[in-house]
Amino acid sequence: MAAAGARPVELGFAESAPAWRLRSEQFPSKVGGRPAWLGAAGLPGPRALACALCGRPLSFLLQVYAPLPGRADAFHRGIFLFCCREPPCCAGLRVFRNQLPRKNDFYSYEPPSENPPPETGESVCLQLKSGAHLCRVCGCLGPKTCSRCHKAYYCSKEHQTLDWRLGHKQTCAQPDHFDHIIPDHNFLFPEFEIVIETEEEIMPEVVEKEDYSEITGSMGEALEEELDSMAKHESREDTIFQKFKTQIALEPEQILRYGRGIAPIWISGENIPQEKDIPDCPCGAKRILEFQFSDTVC
Repeated sequence: MAAAGARPVELGFAESAPAWRLRSEQFPSKVGGRPAWLGAAGLPGPRALACALCGRPLSFLLQVYAPLPGRADAFHRGIFLFCCREPPCCAGLRVFRNQLPRKNDFYSYEPPSENPPPETGESVCLQLKSGAHLCRVCGCLGPKTCSRCHKAYYCSKEHQTLDWRLGHKQTCAQPDHFDHIIPDHNFLFPEFEIVIETEEEIMPEVVEKEDYSEITGSMGEALEEELDSMAKHESREDTIFQKFKTQIALEPEQILRYGRGIAPIWISGENIPQEKDIPDCPCGAKRILEFQFSDTVC
């Protein structure tokens, strides 16, 4: 992995927020709910958002508003993380990027207002400013429509069936009263805003290594070497885990660590990738770490 930069780590904390603050025009960082896409260009379609193991649609987990200073084409930039929450998969993580220049056809050139808009209802917007329609269940691109009312859009047959069973069957026959209050399908994660704060620099505690000489003194040479190897491995594991605990303990409610080029904090020494294990970007550049999230977010 590329060397870590000097940029400070930004920590993210999940907090409740009014619905209007989590809409696309506010450029939010958030957990759960439906993704707040910036624009239609480059959005992943249903095939890209299908679990590679079970084939079911992935669930939106979180997004981070992460503009790139000095990059005019990424003045507005969001990173979107999806996962499969269907047992036995509960994996299949996939990350997408969505970005726009400051001057675009959808949002004001000026920063968004900190005041709530005149209408702050809980209705869900299922159409992007570009005109693209979104799935009523997951909020991703919805190329399929209900064959009866032609007003409900879906990413997949599975989500169309789910929505039909949980409410659209009744509203479909009443196109003049088509609902924009979407029922709870239990497909989405609970929605929270991610509030960002800068991490204070800390010095991890030094973990003292144990002396195993007394244990191995009276044992055979082969067994002694085996135990010595085990002891060194356990000592390294203890050090890594202790460093992780020390770092997290200062802000135990953090769910996100963000910073381009930061070093990850590992919870275990198992399966730590080497730089050669991380494939280069298709453009040929070395990949760097941009964020790390806690499984408590799920």
